[in-house]
Amino acid sequence: MGRPRVGVLSRRLIGETALRLLDDDRDTGFRMSDLARALGVRVSSLYNHVENKTAVFAEIREILAERINGEAAPDPRWDRALHNWAHAYRAAFAAHPSTVAYLSALPLDPHSTVGTAYDQLASQLQDAGWSTAESMSVIVAVESFVLGSALDASAPQDMLDPGDRTDVPRFAGAYIARRELAAAEGVTPADLAFALGLDALLEGLRLRLERAAA
Repeated sequence: MGRPRVGVLSRRLIGETALRLLDDDRDTGFRMSDLARALGVRVSSLYNHVENKTAVFAEIREILAERINGEAAPDPRWDRALHNWAHAYRAAFAAHPSTVAYLSALPLDPHSTVGTAYDQLASQLQDAGWSTAESMSVIVAVESFVLGSALDASAPQDMLDPGDRTDVPRFAGAYIARRELAAAEGVTPADLAFALGLDALLEGLRLRLERAAA
């Protein structure tokens, strides 16, 4: 039982397997024994590659970060760069919504590629005129919105359905209208909300930067 059933045991394989286990069971997550069983190795073998369970989650973050960086098309305009990053970020976490709760509370590893992505965004924002402090706040503000949108994207589409209630006509009408608009555009209601929210957020940020420069 010392050799993994799939591939050569590595930190990356452990992270990918843990991510799959999280996807399979969003409620309970995984134990190191579950991870070892899925890989066909002893638990002790895992610790030759990861220090603890926190290190496994850190590797999951690296996996998702690489996907985000690979999908986010670069753009010389700071607002378009943020737009592209937000879309790639949402797609990565919407595909693995159970990771949001775990990774949002996990301190960033000093050597993480996430830090490199943050540095690139911060540099672009500062070069565009944002102050050093505000550049970080801009990134976190967009990131916070994206994480909530990722959870919304993975939720049941009828979660807000008012059903046959007659005492909330404006809400019921808005729910139906949004559902019909989404169907007409070939997207989900969550996609509509994300697009509107991101556009509003970026528009507000552009106006704030313009006022600061005036």
